Amino acid sequence: MSKAFTLRPIGTVSSTRGTPIDDDWDAIPAHIDLDADQFTAEALMGLDAFSHCEIVFLFDRVPDDKIETGARHPRGREDWPRIGIFAQRGKNRPNRIGLTTCRIVSVDGLRLTLTGLDAIDGTPVLDIKPVMSGFAPRGDVHEPDWAKEIMAGYW
Repeated sequence: MSKAFTLRPIGTVSSTRGTPIDDDWDAIPAHIDLDADQFTAEALMGLDAFSHCEIVFLFDRVPDDKIETGARHPRGREDWPRIGIFAQRGKNRPNRIGLTTCRIVSVDGLRLTLTGLDAIDGTPVLDIKPVMSGFAPRGDVHEPDWAKEIMAGYW
């Protein structure tokens, strides 16, 4: 039933943050440098016309023994409910895939500068997608109180 896939990173995160601290991600600008062996500046052409993009990346430094496939308390806080890994956005995911919507600051050659990227220096980037209003959630968005609390200082 399961088929394995091999993904090749398209670039790498460059940031002053080298450890995955959970808060204040907007305070640190980040860059994505595309792999010059795979791409030219044409790959980012037109992206600067968008205000935001989604970055798909790999939590490459999460060891196998820290992967969660069941339920846990987010951030280890027992005052928050124990929930399944797919009901949270923690880095200890089965496939270690991260996804963040970021503000585009600039595009310069093979370098994309962003704010709000919650990935640390050296993180492999798997994809970049522009945020388009047509792909925004349809209808009302709701979430539990613990999710609002966890995000209070995140950006």
